[in-house]
Amino acid sequence: MNGTNRGLNRALLAVFGLVLALAGAAALVAGTNRGFAQRWTLAGTTIWARIQERLDAARIPGTDTSWWTVALLALLILIAVLSVCWIASQGTGRSNQLARQDSDAGSTRVDTAVAAQAIKAALAENTQVLSTSVQSWKTRGTAGGPGLKISVQARKGASPAEVSAAVEQLVDGLDELLGIQLPVLVRIKAGTRSKFARTERVA
Repeated sequence: MNGTNRGLNRALLAVFGLVLALAGAAALVAGTNRGFAQRWTLAGTTIWARIQERLDAARIPGTDTSWWTVALLALLILIAVLSVCWIASQGTGRSNQLARQDSDAGSTRVDTAVAAQAIKAALAENTQVLSTSVQSWKTRGTAGGPGLKISVQARKGASPAEVSAAVEQLVDGLDELLGIQLPVLVRIKAGTRSKFARTERVA
């Protein structure tokens, strides 16, 4: 329910993982096979010598700097900029507006905070729920409207079906109140907090 490009992320992770796996395998073989280690060292020395020759042959007139060094620096800067842009794009798509209706008399807007407070207050009385978080995201597709992501921290031993039914009832009421049917993602989770939480809820 966000703007993260999952396909690109998985492709990059696969490439990085493959490179690391190959590097690890090569290091393992070099450490256990003396012949491979010698060939590896010789190949590295040869490649480095050729790089040095290329750098010496392409020096900027009047300087000790090579054009290849400038090109490599420019490439690294470009990669850094693209990396920053990629990181900034992760998790985008959040929306603070849940619904909006325009009319001749004006426009009515419902913020996500309104729905979040209503859902949290309703589930606070549920003894099977420890905590609730609500977020709104811009959905993809033809509608392109906002959708809700409701994360519920369930108490240890709670029935997922009962918790889900309680959340579904609240969502149905919210849809009826807003006059639209929102796409909703409900996530019910349990963890360490559930195991050590007290049975009674403290106000």
